Amino acid sequence: MQSEALSTFVHEKIDDLKGRDIITLDIQNKASFADYMVIASGNSNRHVKSIAQNVAMECRAEGVEPLGIEGNDIGEWSLVDLGSVIVHIMTDEQRDKYQLEQLWEE
Repeated sequence: MQSEALSTFVHEKIDDLKGRDIITLDIQNKASFADYMVIASGNSNRHVKSIAQNVAMECRAEGVEPLGIEGNDIGEWSLVDLGSVIVHIMTDEQRDKYQLEQLWEE
């Protein structure tokens, strides 16, 4: 699956599980490790974990094996590395604290 199609697929899967404030950043000209970054919020630690696990499961079903999943033990911030697409699912507190959108948009 191409990077842009994968980022759209991930966005849809997050939306299916009621992830909030989903944004997709094109970071192709800013980073060498990925093409897109998808950032979303979950309502609770359990919701964050559930979204991250579902994204990984749905990607596997489409033949895209995640390179890694981090932070799913605590659930404040889960990262799913899909190679060309990096997915961050965060609680509101973590998202406000780190402000990844602003960091990568500059």
